[in-house]
Amino acid sequence: MDELKPHEFPANAPSTGEMDLEARANLRRVAGLGTELTDVTEVEYRQLRLEKVVLIGVWSGGDYAVVERSMAELAQLAETAGSQVLDALVQRRDQPDAGTYIGSGKLAELRQIVVATGADTVICNGELSPSQLSKMEAVVKVKVIDRTWLILDIFAQHAKSREGKAQVSLAQMQYMLPRLRGWGDALSRQSGGIGTRGPGETKLESDRRRIGKSMAKLRREIKEMGTARQTQRANRRRGNVPSVVIAGYTNAGKSSLLNCLTNAGILVENALFATLDPTTRAAHTPTGREFTLSDTVGFVRDLPHQLVEAFRSTLEEVSGADLIVHVVDGSDPDPEGQIRAVREVFAQIEALSVPELIVINKADIADPITIDRLRRREPNSVVVSAQTGDGLDELIAKIDGQLPNPQVDIKVTVPFDRGDLVARMYREGLVLSRTETQDGTILVAKVPQPLANVLMAL
Repeated sequence: MDELKPHEFPANAPSTGEMDLEARANLRRVAGLGTELTDVTEVEYRQLRLEKVVLIGVWSGGDYAVVERSMAELAQLAETAGSQVLDALVQRRDQPDAGTYIGSGKLAELRQIVVATGADTVICNGELSPSQLSKMEAVVKVKVIDRTWLILDIFAQHAKSREGKAQVSLAQMQYMLPRLRGWGDALSRQSGGIGTRGPGETKLESDRRRIGKSMAKLRREIKEMGTARQTQRANRRRGNVPSVVIAGYTNAGKSSLLNCLTNAGILVENALFATLDPTTRAAHTPTGREFTLSDTVGFVRDLPHQLVEAFRSTLEEVSGADLIVHVVDGSDPDPEGQIRAVREVFAQIEALSVPELIVINKADIADPITIDRLRRREPNSVVVSAQTGDGLDELIAKIDGQLPNPQVDIKVTVPFDRGDLVARMYREGLVLSRTETQDGTILVAKVPQPLANVLMAL
């Protein structure tokens, strides 16, 4: 079996390839930075603090460049969570070890690397089972988390709205529930009080019961907030206002694009998952048609299923839209991988049937060869730069052409005192010609059936 293989990122990370295990073991931690694990009796993940971390992944074959990109993304996630990456290593295995993720021998080596670098957290590039998590912590003696919990922690940091906080809390509890565990005598501790009488209840059972109640409460709250969101969507439908949703990989430039098209003024930051709460703004096409433009939470490879489930009410904005503007980072080393990852989430939320317009963003810094390759693979696409504004006019024209068209052709004379109907025809329909006469305004247009019924009654 191959040795643990160190990566080259970050640039200032200490190299372990040239250091033998004995030399690493002789290094000592900087005082105050180490957080050796001595007891895990509570749900310590509630107050996760990432400081100095070592990344570890498993390479199960295939193109090694894919593994490197995945580890680089894990490093970005760790930095977004507020930690400093000291070292990143990959072990070649046919598949992750069922007991300890990287095997007991390599786990002992990882312990020496942790001691040498002074790391206080190990982050695994995959989802760990409860037994893997427990066994790894028992050997490396510092906190061990997986990629799933790292993403959940970032979401917890960035959620601002009441609905967003509730959704993240539910996802965290769904993740934690099977991972509750006692340590030493903690499994046999008894607790008293109402609901715990009889033969007794262990601390672990009490934690599970408490989290179960909290999850049930959060589900009720999210359902109520989801009902309000459905009402808002229904109101827009009754007004025959088309819905366009901006979706895509995290940090692809969705919020920047929304700001360019609607002057929404929402946060734009070069960071993963900078914005989580959906934002909806009104916009207009060059022909004057009104539509709504909504920003959604960013996606990522292997997005935790707990998040997809918890954010389902928010993600329904995507499945219920008339058009998806799928934003892709044209400067990313693997934009095709981004597209695949996002479409996997579309499949989970039953949004693959919604018309999709690919928007290749960051054209100002992207490789022209990459852009040409993407345009050949995705014919229904447009190239833009939210930074410089290039391509935005073409994007608006594309959106205008792909919005659902009103179905009824009508020619009507609208009295001068019914200017509200003229405005409504411009807002909800497509006005083809307008002629002013002494009897009123003659309009030839395509309008929705409910408006056509009102006009024909004049």
